[in-house]
Amino acid sequence: MDVSEFFLKLLLIIISAKFFAEVFIYLHLPSVLGEVIAGIIIGPSLLGFIEPDATFHLLAEIGILLLLFEVGLETDVGQIIKVGIQSTLVAITGVATPAAAGFWVSYHWFGLDMIPSLFIGGTMVATSIGITVRVLVDLKKRHTKVSQIVIGAAVMDDVIGVVVLAVLYDFAVKGTVSIADTARVMFFIAVFLVLAPIIAKLFVPTMAKLSSVSKTKGMIPALIVSLILGLAVISHKVGAPEILGSFAAGLALARRFFLPLGATIEHYSHEMAEKIEESVKPIIELFVPLFFVMVGASINFKVIDITSGEFWGFAGILTVIAIITKMTSGLWVRGGWNRKLSTGIAMVPRGEVGLIFAEVGKRNKIFDETTYAVIIFVVAFTTLFAPLALKYVMKDDDKEPF
Repeated sequence: MDVSEFFLKLLLIIISAKFFAEVFIYLHLPSVLGEVIAGIIIGPSLLGFIEPDATFHLLAEIGILLLLFEVGLETDVGQIIKVGIQSTLVAITGVATPAAAGFWVSYHWFGLDMIPSLFIGGTMVATSIGITVRVLVDLKKRHTKVSQIVIGAAVMDDVIGVVVLAVLYDFAVKGTVSIADTARVMFFIAVFLVLAPIIAKLFVPTMAKLSSVSKTKGMIPALIVSLILGLAVISHKVGAPEILGSFAAGLALARRFFLPLGATIEHYSHEMAEKIEESVKPIIELFVPLFFVMVGASINFKVIDITSGEFWGFAGILTVIAIITKMTSGLWVRGGWNRKLSTGIAMVPRGEVGLIFAEVGKRNKIFDETTYAVIIFVVAFTTLFAPLALKYVMKDDDKEPF
């Protein structure tokens, strides 16, 4: 792909993302759904203008890093900790129940071998925090208690999902699981979660000083993006998802920072907080839609044989399991059934995380063509289902007491 072709395709992605987002907002639907649909239309599923190659995937990764930084920046850490037990229970249930059900159905009902069945169970573990957060933002529910619970649970799901994928891959390749290697990765992740916000917080005075003495424009956004990328790299090196680093950076740079003794401090001025938000906002608004378009473009409906009864039987049952088992995670949330249902549905979309499992399974010949097509269908359906369902389930307010 030459430079002019890349520019043309990037132009198409940006314009289609904005166009379909506007259309869906006009129809009173979440804009993220429009961006995913844009990717499906211009991607391999329909028009074939865009192939989700490495270059566009890299741009998409920048988008999800920036989105998770923004989520962390706007998160009230005190509230996250307040609902921590509920988030943990939601995450554990949202991992164990789908994984067990997905494996059992694949192995016992459809007669798949052990390793493909385990990989299908692993795919069911995923929750796309990117899709979920954007839906909550579109619905203006970003700062509700349901949102705090879901964000905490979805971040945990992502970490668990990466560990599960690593364990399953080792099992598929080596025929055994190294408990020592798994424990070491989990230890490094835990250490990173403790140290990353501290590193980011210590970065603030240096950033403020450099900004005040800089003779050029753009010092703050350059330093913020550098911090995001740096923590993303460190996160990857310790075996965690890169988004954990950007999320930690956002949490630490949130104006109110939680301290272990229960106090919150405003560790830099209101003026600096506004500068940070204003400087990164245009970058976020440019790159984040690219991520959702690429999620849609990565879903190739052409691999699906719509005439196959075997496909529809397997896909139908697995999709129902994928939705219902995730929704059961909401039962741990205190409050009425609307809050429980909203939380459960917010955990449903598999999005890019499910696609990663599918691609690893296909690349290593763990999935045959039919199984791969089934996984693609489940990922697509859950990704499109959740935004629509949340719009009609979430109340106009979220004032039920904990």
